[in-house]
Formats: sequence, C-alpha cells, structure tokens
Amino acid sequence: MRSSNPVFSRRGFSRDNGYAGFNTAPQAGGAAVGTQGNPYAQQAGNPYATNPYAQQDLQQGAPPQAPVTTGRMTMDDVVMRTGTTLGVLIVTAALAWALLPVDDANIGRSYGIGIGAALIGMVLALVQSFKRKATPALIVSYAAFEGVFLGVISSIVDNRIASGAAMQAVIGTLAVFAAVLVAYKAGWIRVNRRFYGFVMAATLGFLLLMVVNMLFAVFGGGDGLGFRSGGLGIVFGIIGVLLGACFLALDFKQVEDGIAYGAPKEEAWLAAFGLTLTLVWIYMEFLRLIAILNSND
Repeated sequence: MRSSNPVFSRRGFSRDNGYAGFNTAPQAGGAAVGTQGNPYAQQAGNPYATNPYAQQDLQQGAPPQAPVTTGRMTMDDVVMRTGTTLGVLIVTAALAWALLPVDDANIGRSYGIGIGAALIGMVLALVQSFKRKATPALIVSYAAFEGVFLGVISSIVDNRIASGAAMQAVIGTLAVFAAVLVAYKAGWIRVNRRFYGFVMAATLGFLLLMVVNMLFAVFGGGDGLGFRSGGLGIVFGIIGVLLGACFLALDFKQVEDGIAYGAPKEEAWLAAFGLTLTLVWIYMEFLRLIAILNSND
C-alpha cells in the first residue's frame, strides 16, 4: 500500500502492484500493468482477483467484488484497525500531556523526550513503509511514539502560545476528514491518475521548500526563509492542510479499491497506517497555523 502521507511511501496494496486502481490498464500481451509478481493478481485489471466471477464482472463493466469469505479485507476491518491505531496514539498523547510538564523547569526535558519519540516513530514508519507486508506491532508502536510527540508539542502550544490550540486542531482535523469523506462519496473528488500525479508533484515541491527553509534556519539562524512563520507561514500552513486533504482522498480510494478487488485482510493494517499518517499530518498543520496566528497577535 502506498502511503498517503507526504513524507513516507508504501508499495501499493501489494508490493509489486502500482497504485491501486491506477495501474490496471492491459498491456500489449493482455496482462494488466502492475500485476506481474502479484500473488493476488489472477485476473486482468484486478490486482487481487481470486473471485471466479471477477472476469465476468470485468466484461460487464463492473468492478469485481471480493468473495464473501474470511481472509478478505472489509470496511469493518479498516475501521477496527484504524480505531486501534488512533486509540493508541490518543492514549499516549494524553499520558505525555499529563506526565511531561512544559513549565519553565521541565520544558527542556519534556521537549527532548518528545523529539526523541518523534524520531523513533519516524524510523518505525520508514521500516513499515519498506516492508512487503503489514506488521501490526510496528504500526501500533509507531502510533504510540507519535502520540508521545504529539502530546508534548500540543501541550507546549496550548500552554505557552495559544490556549485551546490542541482542541481547535482536533476539531479542524475532524472537519477536514468529514468534508473529504462526504466530497469523495458524493463524487465531487475524482481520484484518478491525473489527480494522483498532481498531488505527488505538489507535495514534492512543498517538502523541498520546507527542507530548504529548515536548512537556512539551521545554518543561518532565525526563521530561515520565513516559510513557517508570519504571512508566508500561514499560506504554507493552508497549503499543507489542503495537501493532507488530497491524501485523505487517495486513502479513501485505496480502501475502496482494496475492498472491491478482494485485498487480503491484513491490508487493513496498512490502510490504518496510511490514514493515521495523514491525520497526524493535518493535525500538525492546523496546530502550526494556530500557533502562527496567535504569535502574530
């Protein structure tokens, strides 16, 4: 499964498959692009087809449906795994908020622990991104360490910059999630190859600018090129939220395709992983926006 998060990427719902639903056009020899080497690809155009009626469905113009058997990913599986991952993240964030104070005497230690947890979480996420299959322990551990980081950074912003910022960022994240879900289900967002290419290109440009800004800040001091402060910071924060919303749409498309084409049940963990990465991205952009807006008052 390819990551919906702008920082990490995974391999499609199976390692050798392209982006689910995008690389299924038949080649000259009749095989679908992205199906070679995929143990689930037994029908042209369907990267997971094990359904004996899949070819008939394709001929009738309808997406092949997963057989009603255990071992196939369902929406309930995705919801349960996502709930587990987000639940662990929320619990560890709450514990970090409560147990790692950010007053003048303790902020240095708490911030150090938070940054350490963020680095560990990044390593775990990278390891999972390059694995062939989902490893639930890695995904849950990532959520736990990421929760510690979010708890510390949220407490710092909420207590020292903008009171209520954490709750505002949560509400903003939930609003974006709900809006994208409604827009996707209503067909207002059409996730196709062009949409995917645009989002990836825009994200690459965004990340390159952020890296350049960080390097200038590290070696030149101050706010670097100013992409994360002041008016430019607000503009780039809004762009970051919009990119996160686009990646949510890509996540929804992957989940929909995985269920329709009969992805194996363990792929639900990868769906949960991708959704968690994206929601963390959106939350952090909202938190940064709120901090910038309050620091400009």
